[in-house]
Amino acid sequence: MAAASERMAAASERMVAEARKAFFVMFAFVVLVWLVQLANFADDYGLSREYGVVSGDLDTLPHILTAPFLHWNWAHIESNSGPLFVFGFLAAYRGVARFLALSLLVAVSSGLAVWLFERDAANTVGASGLIYGFFGYVVVRGLVDRHLVDSLIGVVMAASFAYLLTVAVPGTPGVSWLGHLGGLIGGLAGAWLLRDRRRRDGAPRTGRPDGRDGSAGDTRPEAGDTRPEESKWLPAPSGHPRADLHKELRDLGLL
Repeated sequence: MAAASERMAAASERMVAEARKAFFVMFAFVVLVWLVQLANFADDYGLSREYGVVSGDLDTLPHILTAPFLHWNWAHIESNSGPLFVFGFLAAYRGVARFLALSLLVAVSSGLAVWLFERDAANTVGASGLIYGFFGYVVVRGLVDRHLVDSLIGVVMAASFAYLLTVAVPGTPGVSWLGHLGGLIGGLAGAWLLRDRRRRDGAPRTGRPDGRDGSAGDTRPEAGDTRPEESKWLPAPSGHPRADLHKELRDLGLL
């Protein structure tokens, strides 16, 4: 029980440390967006006109990296700020470097969708493509990485914000549904491309403390084993189908 408590405490400390970094990263991100909005407003939204993405216009193709920081009015940025912070925080707390790579991928996929398929040469700006990308990433990341906690978060987010998908389909008036859809696709792709490739730390079982060999896939006690209950059940070895689940449960002190 003492070892389980130590594992749980260590896992909690790691999670809190990562969450703290994610909070400050997203706080700085949103502050930057608002500072850009102030400059944009002072210039009568000239930045949005100058650095937005216009479909088919080669000169605006590099603007796929600037458009997410720009908005057309105060209502536009206010509606985006809350979801941007929430989904960005959830996307960032597993690692800031991975989050920055994800942000770049989503900005490119959202911007390209607008640049390639938007009609009427519309000038598109806004952080909503990033929001949809972070949303898609958070929903499926746990399944791809096989993290129990992230999977639960993904289920909750999918159930709570499923309505967002209605603004990523054709026919939605007044918004760039293509930017939303492109961002969502980028987030889903990012969950796979940026998946956790590190080897889990479950140790393979090569034998018993008493010298008897055991099967690598068998974690059950043998008949007549009189050792304490918690020592009879060993973690699934690395490569075992349930090794990742066992690690998550051990980190939470549930195994």
